[in-house]
Amino acid sequence: MIKIAVVGASGRMGQSIIEAIEYSEKVSLGATLDKEDDLSAVIDQFDVVIDFTRPEATLNYLAICAAAGKSIVIGTTGFDDAGLAAIENAGKKIPIVFAPNMSVGVNLSLKLLELAAKVIGADADIEIVEAHHRHKVDAPSGTALKMGEVVANALGRDLKQCAVYGREGIEQPRNRKTIGFSTIRGGDVVGEHTVSFFMEGERVEITHKASSRMTFSNGAVRAASWLEAKPAGLYSMQDVLDL
Repeated sequence: MIKIAVVGASGRMGQSIIEAIEYSEKVSLGATLDKEDDLSAVIDQFDVVIDFTRPEATLNYLAICAAAGKSIVIGTTGFDDAGLAAIENAGKKIPIVFAPNMSVGVNLSLKLLELAAKVIGADADIEIVEAHHRHKVDAPSGTALKMGEVVANALGRDLKQCAVYGREGIEQPRNRKTIGFSTIRGGDVVGEHTVSFFMEGERVEITHKASSRMTFSNGAVRAASWLEAKPAGLYSMQDVLDL
């Protein structure tokens, strides 16, 4: 049975992941750690790490896993380019599932967004609205950015060039080739994302709403189980779900 180490174990996501592991018949809990704990000290107690912490902590855990030949599932968001490069490089040594959202429903939505963008995206004004709880520190969410990336790629655009994160001071009509992002933070919202394709006379919306963190936790545990015996590589939830 696959043994999992959960880092950030006392946090909201950590507790949810532990619960998901306890319900699973395919994995067991090997170790739990918080920020003051040393992953190296329990390196023999697990096969794979599940990490939903912060970028700086994740990169530290990643380096330890790479050196020890351990797999890792990364749900952390907010990495800069250097952090993303470090994850990509580590994927040459160990198996990694890296996804901004582990939810099965969100990853299905990404597939639907790709299809929608190919069919109607060129003729639509595209806007992405996301909402999360007051404690979330990065904005837009990693999931919203991934949705934008999927849409942009399907349309042959570069998200870094076409994304618009605020319109204050822009005194000109909307450019159809841009993708707009809006962020809402408040209360205990687990996570909501809507991508709207505005066309003349009609609008198509693809929405995902999470009401429990267990949707992310169950996906992460599924990813950890899927990594068993996988070769070194950087994988996504699309790979895990065969989408």
